[in-house]
Parts: sequence; C-alpha cells; structure tokens
Amino acid sequence: MAFLTPPAYKPEQTGAEADARYKRLRWQVFIGIFIGYAGFYIVRKNFSMAIPALAPFGFEKGELGIVLSMNAIAYGFSKFLMASISDRSDARRFLPLGLVCAALSMLFMIVPIQWIGAQNKTLAIVVMAALNFLVGWFNGMGWPPCGRVMTHWFSIKERGTWMSFWNCAHNVGGALVGPMAAYGAVWFGSWFYGADEKMYFLIGTYAFPAAVAILVAVIAYLMIRDTPQSCGLPAIEKWSGSASKNYSEKAEQVLSTGEIFKIVLSNKFLWYIALANAFVYMVRYGCLDWAPTILTEKGVNLKDAGWAYFAYEIAAIPGTIICGWLSDKVFQGRRALPTILFMALLIVAIWVYMMNLDNLSVVIGCLIAIGFLIYGPVMLIGVQALDLAPKNAAGTAAGLTGFMGYVLGTAILANIVIGYVAENAGWEWTFYLLMGACVLAIVFMALTYKEEQYLVKNRK
Repeated sequence: MAFLTPPAYKPEQTGAEADARYKRLRWQVFIGIFIGYAGFYIVRKNFSMAIPALAPFGFEKGELGIVLSMNAIAYGFSKFLMASISDRSDARRFLPLGLVCAALSMLFMIVPIQWIGAQNKTLAIVVMAALNFLVGWFNGMGWPPCGRVMTHWFSIKERGTWMSFWNCAHNVGGALVGPMAAYGAVWFGSWFYGADEKMYFLIGTYAFPAAVAILVAVIAYLMIRDTPQSCGLPAIEKWSGSASKNYSEKAEQVLSTGEIFKIVLSNKFLWYIALANAFVYMVRYGCLDWAPTILTEKGVNLKDAGWAYFAYEIAAIPGTIICGWLSDKVFQGRRALPTILFMALLIVAIWVYMMNLDNLSVVIGCLIAIGFLIYGPVMLIGVQALDLAPKNAAGTAAGLTGFMGYVLGTAILANIVIGYVAENAGWEWTFYLLMGACVLAIVFMALTYKEEQYLVKNRK
C-alpha cells in the first residue's frame, strides 16, 4: 500500500506562471487518463471476438457465455471495491498497475486453448473463466482513478463536457479490438503457429493487444498527476471558483473505507441510477458482445465482423459528445432527460435491427445507431454519480453504478441470460429483452428528475 499512497501536498504556488502551469497540466493529465483508459479496453472484451473462433473447437454458446460473464462479474465487484482503494491511492500509479496486470492476464488466455485444449473441455472452460475473471478484476482499476483525476482537476461546471470527451476513450480502445484481432492474426500468427491458421486468432485476440496495453501503461504513468495540490497548485474549486453542493474542506481529506461506504450506500439517488445503469449495460453489452456471433452465423467472415464491431464503437464518439453537450447546454446540467431521450430512440434502433437480421447493410446501420445512442447514457450516469457524492468518495460512488451495471446488467442479463435465450429460443427473443431493458432504464432515470432540479437550482 505504500507504493499506492497519494503524494504529499506541496507548497501552493500562485501568480501567472502557476496559472499557466495549471492549464498545461490539466491537458496533460486529461490526455494521460484518456490514453490510459483506452488501453484498458484493448484488453477488456477480447473474449467476445474469440467466441466465433472457439466454436470449431467444440465449445458451445452457453458455456462460453459463462466464461464471458466472469469478466463482467469481476469488473463489477472490482469497480466498486477497488474504487474505495483508488479514492485513497495515487492515480498516477494505480491506473498503470491495473492495466499491466490486465494485459498479462489477457496474454495467458492463450494457455487453455493451446496447452489444455478442447479434449479437456471442462478444465479449459474453468481456466478460461478464471483468467477472464482476472481480466475483469484488473480492468476494474481503470475507471476509479480516472474519476479521481476528473474530480480533482476539473470543476463541476465543466465536468460534463470534459467527461463526454474522455468517455470516448473506451470507444477508441474498444474499436481497436476488432482490427487488432484481424490484423494481429495476419501479421504475427504465422510467427508462432506456422501453417496452423486456426490458431492465429490467439495472437490477434490476446497477445498483440496485451503487448500494446503494456506500452500504453508506461505512457499513462509518464503523463498522469494525482492532484493539483501534489503539484503545488490550488484545489480546482479555489482555482475555478466553482464548487458542488457536496464540497467542503473535508472533501480534500482522505476518508476511511467505512466513511466512504456510509456516504455512498445511504444515498437513494445513487441506487436509482445504479439500477438504471444495470439495464443500460444490458443493452450495451447485449448488443456488443453477441454482434460478432450473430454476424458470423449470418455468413459474415470474422474480419468483416470485426469491422462491424469497430463501427459500433466509433459511432459512440459523436453520440457521447452530443449527449454530454445536450446535458450541459440544453438541459442545464440535468442528466436524466437526455438519458431518457436516447434510451427511447434505442428502442426504435433495436426493433429495426431485429426485423432485418438477414440484411447485412441494415444490421450494420443499426449497430452504428445503437453505438451512437447507448454510450451517452453510459457516460451521463457516471457524471451523475460524481455529482451526487463528495470528490473524496467519487470513485466509490461511480463504482456502485458500475457494480450494478456489470454484475446484474452485463454478467447476468447480457451474457448468461441472453446466451441461453439465444441458444434455446432464438435471437428474436433476445431483442425483446433488450427493448424491455430500455423501458426499465427510462423508469429508474425518471426517479432522479426532481433531485436534478434541486441540483440545478443550487448551482446557479
């Protein structure tokens, strides 16, 4: 823990030189957490891309869905529990440490296929599940330090806009998974497996992204700084003149784990957005994780499926930015209304997707629309969590929403339930589940509307 202890505050500098340094460091730490968080997504959901390549080995959708769910279960618990450690740790070290560990765990996903093999299917599934659990756990160390950096370096009046741009990091990282899987296999597969082409995907899906992620971790360490005070600069509230209703001098102190959990778990509005997040994530990963499988079953080759995966993620970038802009500029800082709007439009996109599964062009268009619409709500729920908690508990507040999103929404609903429903009832029923999830997300977000009106009045 001494390695992760936050750096001590330095004597505060003032004047024009300090002001210029503050502005420069804000951009530096922003780029650092952007690159760093994108790196986590390079070694996050790679197993989804591997599922079609694993089918010829004799693995079935249901058992692969269980392996897939381990990632989300671990991530959900980690994002909540490790967030309480992150709130008391140096973000500059915490983030790269998690990224390196996630990369190494992803690298070892090669073992159950190459050295255990499908002839020992039960053991192979157990090892894959354990490794995917570790990948998810270490990935849970990504968001909390970024949230810590955001609350310490960016004021509440600008945080929605900055976070809408930062949130695109996971789209950049996630979008690279498909091309990396395709081209990594082509470029490096023969180096390791010669003419055995069915094994090439192990390099593109696991080894190549792991190596890139370790390089990204080094870059992130060089750029990130923990707090302005650790650099000899004033707190963001003092520098900007803007503070949230939760801010006080105590918000600059490091709280105990018990104090952090008490603040977060007693806030009913955090629970509302956490439940909404579960259904938002069911839609997000219900579409994302199973898209390669749906497309390959329809006769699309893995390389083209990877590019569809890429399009889904890239479309999220303008969608997230527009959603954040609407929240700040049109809805005056309210997060529930734009989330409800985007989730309602998602119902339409999912319906069109379901009705045109045999039309590849329409399917890819729908995936682009879903990517455009889903990530704005994902981002805004994170912003709401930071708004509703003091900044020395911000990571844990966001961790609660993440826990519900990944354990209930992703692992149970998007991975296990959809996997078995698709296997036994067909893809059509999975789309009905996804549309129902949109409706439930709208209902829970509506419960925060009055509280947001109160927050808006207090920010004026």
